[in-house]
Amino acid sequence: MRKRRAIGSFVPGDTLAHRLDARTKVLCLLVASIASFAAAPPAGLAVAAAGLVAALAASRTSPLRVLLALRPALLVLGFSLLANTVVLVGQPGVSVDGFLRTAQAIVRIVLVVGFVLVFSATTMPPAIADALASLMRPLARLGVPVGDISTMASIALRFIPLTAEEVLRIRSAQRARGARPDEGGVLRRVTSWGQVLVPLVVSLFRRADELGRAMEDRCYTGEQTSLAGPLAARDWLALILTAAWAALAVLL
Repeated sequence: MRKRRAIGSFVPGDTLAHRLDARTKVLCLLVASIASFAAAPPAGLAVAAAGLVAALAASRTSPLRVLLALRPALLVLGFSLLANTVVLVGQPGVSVDGFLRTAQAIVRIVLVVGFVLVFSATTMPPAIADALASLMRPLARLGVPVGDISTMASIALRFIPLTAEEVLRIRSAQRARGARPDEGGVLRRVTSWGQVLVPLVVSLFRRADELGRAMEDRCYTGEQTSLAGPLAARDWLALILTAAWAALAVLL
């Protein structure tokens, strides 16, 4: 039986996005996130959406993974859309402006989530830490702990898929013991998550203790030795195209 890959985990491959340098992808993600929130509707958002489609195609990431990543927030997003559309105070009715504003905000969130998924699916956590250490190296002269920051970012990104896998493991174990957390009313389903969160927190703290002991045994000092070389031609081309796309999305 094939194991289902957790959302946000690294997916091995040989795509154009995989071959880009991690530093290039960090900068492209930063520019894409800014462009997603700064793009003016409707033409700017259309250009931003076209950039996401291109990124998904370059990394061979399924759009379904973006929808699955948004599934935990669908209730909040749907309630926000409803709350800003339906007017109950003053003159009750439907606010078209409120609906459009909320829809635009949801589109921006979808764009950012999509770009983050492309980045996480094509970049290994150690490469992310190395890229952050290389990009933030000038800040070390100001006393900023660059090595610690990059290591924490790498660990946080690594713990996201680990947490998802741990949740699946706990829920599978509960189903094997006869529990049915997906059955019953809404209140029962919500309360059943309490039986998941407690062992989840205990497991994550145990993993954190094991990681801390492993880092201590390896004499971790917070220093990062970057082995990154100069950027290739394709990396510079990707940065130029991303900057041009972001400028077009903002200026339209």
